[in-house]
Amino acid sequence: MSLVMKVLLAVGILLAPAEARGQSKVPRVGYVNLVDIPILLEAFRDGLRDLGWRDGDNLVVEAHSADGRVERARELAAEMVRRKVDVVLLTATSIRAVKPVIGTIPGVFVIADDPVSAGLVSSLARPGGHLTGLTSLNIDLDIKRLEILKSALPGRSRVALFVTPADPTFRDRVVLVERAAQSLGIQLQIIEVSTTRQLPAAFDAAARGRAGAVMVLGSPQFFPEQKRIAELAAAARVPVISAWREFADAGGLMSYGTNVPAMFRRAASYVDRILKGANPADLPVEQANTFELVVNVRTAKALDLVIPAAVLLRADHVVQ
Repeated sequence: MSLVMKVLLAVGILLAPAEARGQSKVPRVGYVNLVDIPILLEAFRDGLRDLGWRDGDNLVVEAHSADGRVERARELAAEMVRRKVDVVLLTATSIRAVKPVIGTIPGVFVIADDPVSAGLVSSLARPGGHLTGLTSLNIDLDIKRLEILKSALPGRSRVALFVTPADPTFRDRVVLVERAAQSLGIQLQIIEVSTTRQLPAAFDAAARGRAGAVMVLGSPQFFPEQKRIAELAAAARVPVISAWREFADAGGLMSYGTNVPAMFRRAASYVDRILKGANPADLPVEQANTFELVVNVRTAKALDLVIPAAVLLRADHVVQ
């Protein structure tokens, strides 16, 4: 073989795709969320690192935010399909937009809904399709939050409930919360918050309705607004309970629910198993079974509230 042919052969080998040179293909994980929530994506990446996956090294996470636009989420999902990602991470806010687009690409979801009722899986124990993941079953927690609010503020019988029409489950959930409110002797004022710009108006509406407290429905669309809701609640001097610890840590009065970043960190274990050959159909859906009650007593003092000792004893964390 001539020297020129040897050089050409060497150059061809160097320019060939990695898989053609005997090197393994770097797996790609697609992630689309309607809203940008960095803390959740970072928790997911932390979980991957714990399992030996390093983004940009032996794995690529293609993360995109749709800036609140459903059509944009579909476009991003279609682009992930064209790029042939190996697994898709689906969130509560994006799953309905993205699922019809990804076809049979394996998917891991982190959602608040019942995945069986939503038609995502055949059963929790045997998903049976190309999707599996984690759920917090937020509908049950909505009622529990109302009960906690009643225990903490027994003299307040009027409660404003902030809901978002962007949550496709909110109407069914409101019906259940209304039933619970009736049994607790609470009069609910339902306030729809379609966009984050409407949050100040929502607090104004609660004041006009003489609400003694506010409960924020556990909808993922509210998650990025925890700090702002806490600030608006402080300005309005109204006690609020939310679904996420981030709210109480940011200055809100109380929160009760699952640790959402921990769920995203846990989702990494599903992605890990799928990348190593597991079939999503055989991976049981995991239900959250750890719920945190957080009470911010500093905020309670600022609002001239005395939280009953029984509630403080039940709290998993008290912000002093």
